Amino acid sequence: MTEYIKHGDKLLAIIIPADFRKPGIHFFTSNDLSQQLAYMNHPKGKIIEPHVHNPVPREVQYTQEVLFLKKGILRVDFYDDEQNYLESRILNAGDVILLSTGGHGFEVIEEIEMIEVKQGPYAGEEDKTRFQGIQKGKKINKD
Repeated sequence: MTEYIKHGDKLLAIIIPADFRKPGIHFFTSNDLSQQLAYMNHPKGKIIEPHVHNPVPREVQYTQEVLFLKKGILRVDFYDDEQNYLESRILNAGDVILLSTGGHGFEVIEEIEMIEVKQGPYAGEEDKTRFQGIQKGKKINKD
């Protein structure tokens, strides 16, 4: 089941489990998010018409990331904008997460391989503010 993790009215993340299946095209994000995330499932022979993307001016305020966990187990810790710990989730191989707002940190539980996709260009250290997170091995699950 797809999970939308929120803090108040802010969307922190969307987690798509490895076993998600649905025919056709399914968008998980609303049109106003600067990072769009969709799942596609088409039968053999389906034609997706060739296309180009038109130049459309966009303004991105915050970096949003999509992580594709190929191997391993990863704990994701969620924080609000004031760097207060909120809750954690465990991702397994095949899971996908979009990190939208708030803060986040990670603990590798079992060796991982993952792919990260985010907006560019990368602004280096100006792109993020690092802070002290929760202790290793500690987490609070949402009930």
